[in-house]
Amino acid sequence: MAGDERCRLYLITPAVLEPAAFADRLQAALDGGDVACLQLRLKDVDDDAFRRAIERLMPIAHARDVPFLVNDRPDLAAEFGCDGAHVGQQDTPYAEARRLLGPDAIVGVTCHDSRHLAMEAAEAGADYVAFGAFFPTQTKPPRFWATPELIEAWTQSTTVPCVAIGGIKPDNLAPIVRAGADFICVVTGVWDHPDGPAAGVADYNRAIAAALD
Repeated sequence: MAGDERCRLYLITPAVLEPAAFADRLQAALDGGDVACLQLRLKDVDDDAFRRAIERLMPIAHARDVPFLVNDRPDLAAEFGCDGAHVGQQDTPYAEARRLLGPDAIVGVTCHDSRHLAMEAAEAGADYVAFGAFFPTQTKPPRFWATPELIEAWTQSTTVPCVAIGGIKPDNLAPIVRAGADFICVVTGVWDHPDGPAAGVADYNRAIAAALD
């Protein structure tokens, strides 16, 4: 999942979902416009429920050439041959995630508002670093606040892609995109869109294009 000349969407699933019922919504989202990757982020579920979600949802992403990552669980990502995993500072350490997944998988690391943590992750071999939150969000109450200036400083000093996460909507993403973010991470802005997830993806892509115009 390398960065390129344009900013792209990094889509995260809702933390609670029923895989069979969610499948149609996921298909609609991924058919709504450009999505760089999908992260399965489930909370408070047992391993069997996690496995069922991977089995049902990963083929939908792969049918559309969208990489499928698993949050917090590189062990399950390795078990199912997922494209990679995302780990936080309190989750499986990067080195262990890389050991489980191998050299070719995507492994990204949460770095909050810290350029120091990001440098450590990048030097260890992370494929991307994630900064945030940028705005208030109900998905995960923020304890850290990142700024477009952090994104700008990062992109000027390294080629490791960065993901911006936290409360980012079509009407507030322009400064982050212009600062050089490689990916904009979205959750509720897509899944809770009043016109459905396909419209949500389309709205984000239009806003990204407008920010760079």
